[in-house]
Amino acid sequence: MGAGIAQICAQSGWKTNLYDAFPDGLERGMNNIFSFWDKGIARGKTTEQQKHEWSANLFPTSEISDAVKDADMVIEAVPEIMDLKCEIFQSLGSLTKNGCILGTNTSSLSISKIAEASGKPDMVIGMHFFNPVPIMKLLELIKHDKCSEETINSATIAGKIMGKTTILVNDVPGFATSRLGVVLGNEAIRMLADGVANAKDIDTAMVLGYKHPMGPLALSDLVGLDVRRDILLNLKDAFNDESYTPHPLLEKLVSLGRLGKKSGKGIYDWSTGEAEETEMPE
Repeated sequence: MGAGIAQICAQSGWKTNLYDAFPDGLERGMNNIFSFWDKGIARGKTTEQQKHEWSANLFPTSEISDAVKDADMVIEAVPEIMDLKCEIFQSLGSLTKNGCILGTNTSSLSISKIAEASGKPDMVIGMHFFNPVPIMKLLELIKHDKCSEETINSATIAGKIMGKTTILVNDVPGFATSRLGVVLGNEAIRMLADGVANAKDIDTAMVLGYKHPMGPLALSDLVGLDVRRDILLNLKDAFNDESYTPHPLLEKLVSLGRLGKKSGKGIYDWSTGEAEETEMPE
């Protein structure tokens, strides 16, 4: 997700530092960006000149202080672990200059709690992007009680420059998108486990019957089954509601390392680059 965000920032004409604490992750992120551009060139949707201009805006680094010290905006995109996000925002509060907007890309966690960790809560806003970031047009902005109007306006303008349509929601568990999306995905997994239909047919039902651009099972694989599971658990805890309990099949797939497209297999087999039916574990 972080690489995709860095990509659209670079494409928007901004000098963009891509930070990852792990060199392997940084290299993988850069490779994903250039692979996306190369595929665009092969399809005639991108030019070599555009790739050259965009890549000149992109600077990978494994030093967080170098990445953020002169930034006007920082967008964090680490896994959905509250303690980790708070630790990072505590660092960002001291490492960033005054007036720097601090965005957190989270799909379910409390923006207020993350904001307090920074020591600059008025500068913090939720910025929920969607995979694949360069293609998906929505940016969900999440405001909390101490978020300033200037921060909201700056994030909205930034989103529009990135080519996104923004929506503004309040800081409630799951916001507007995840609260609906994970329930649909979890129910689709339940239907698959119950033998209602195969994965392709369940997805086709929603694509053709309800005009969804992608079925809930393929989308779950794209988002990451571990991410889906974590969001459900966050909502279950926040609402004290057992209806958000991840289905046992989802838990089983995650435990087996079948996390979706990023691992090569989840509900579908992605080894060919396309979603192919595959057997479910017992």
